[in-house]
Amino acid sequence: MALKSLSQQRWRTGAAMALPAAAAFLMAGCSGPSPAETNTSASMPSTLSSAPPPASPDNSAKTKALAAYRGMWQDFVAAGQSSDWQSPTLGQYATGVALTNLSRGLYADHYNGLVTKGAPVLNPSVTSEDPVDNPKKVVVADCGDSTHWLKYRADNGQLADNKPGGRQQVNAVVEKQSDSSWKVTDYGVHDVGTC
Repeated sequence: MALKSLSQQRWRTGAAMALPAAAAFLMAGCSGPSPAETNTSASMPSTLSSAPPPASPDNSAKTKALAAYRGMWQDFVAAGQSSDWQSPTLGQYATGVALTNLSRGLYADHYNGLVTKGAPVLNPSVTSEDPVDNPKKVVVADCGDSTHWLKYRADNGQLADNKPGGRQQVNAVVEKQSDSSWKVTDYGVHDVGTC
């Protein structure tokens, strides 16, 4: 199946929530302990709750790459509320081809009088790291769900079309930058129903 460009694929620009709400929504579905895990660890004796051992380079790279991936979509969701293709937050977690595609998709929506409401449900995982011993590049795979992340006409609030969202395979390359930050440098989104 061919990858589609951002402006052609079903992952839509924008969102219906402010940045803090988007962060809570995206992170709740994708990371962090469950309530049961939180209660269990809170009830452990203090002698067992010492600081965890330092993360190995690969675990740190995985964690940072996944955080950058989620952060990119979170910023994209927020910018899509008004199709703000010049949002300064877009470059926080994206660069290169990824940033260009995000901006172009938002510009196309702005030009066509569209905004995006809702948010995707993310479920990313790391599929590879390079080099393995001290990763500088991480590949992320996701089966994102755009069912409740749809385009609307800005002038009247009506759905832009009758095309439903759905589950889509997303692949992304996340790379360590010269300032030690991690950013998505490229991504591709497959058709609805690919995962």
